[in-house]
Amino acid sequence: MKKVAWILAFPMLISVLSIAQDAPAASVSQTEAQNRVFFPSDMFWGWAQFDLAPPHNEIDPNLCAGNAGQYGGVNAPCSLFARYMLSGMLEVRPFGRGPLRRFMVFGAPAFLFGKTIPKTLYTWSPDAIGIEHSWGVGIFIAKGFEFRVTQHFLFDRLGARDKNLGVADLGTNGPWGRYMTVGVHKSFGTRRW
Repeated sequence: MKKVAWILAFPMLISVLSIAQDAPAASVSQTEAQNRVFFPSDMFWGWAQFDLAPPHNEIDPNLCAGNAGQYGGVNAPCSLFARYMLSGMLEVRPFGRGPLRRFMVFGAPAFLFGKTIPKTLYTWSPDAIGIEHSWGVGIFIAKGFEFRVTQHFLFDRLGARDKNLGVADLGTNGPWGRYMTVGVHKSFGTRRW
């Protein structure tokens, strides 16, 4: 039940944060709000995206074998191939001044939905499959470069699909399993609002 609450809360959180970020401060001038040491007005940045995969081109989170249809046809228990994906990124930069102003924390979840089996069953079902998520920390270096440490977690299944689904079930590791990376992120260009 907690996981379903996150599915509903994440898009709402992004929209509330974007509205709150755009709203002018009533008692504090805009420059004072941007120059605050803690929680500046521009501390949130992010995006959300909804994807639809057409039939015969489903999103494969690598939870079921590609030949899952051989183990029960259209009634095969392992039908964890997604039709829909809701993903996003939220970056939080909580410090507005001082040496910590370059520090940030970020999260990037991807929610998968659907019930299809390649070459066997193609539906438009919105059944929840699970969540693939990662989070990390970063430090802005200079000229669009950031040093980032990112932790990718195992895939979390949702609802009735959070169990072994037979012979074709490959486990909960998702495409790459659990891992951590250390990297450099480069952003470029100017956003046009």
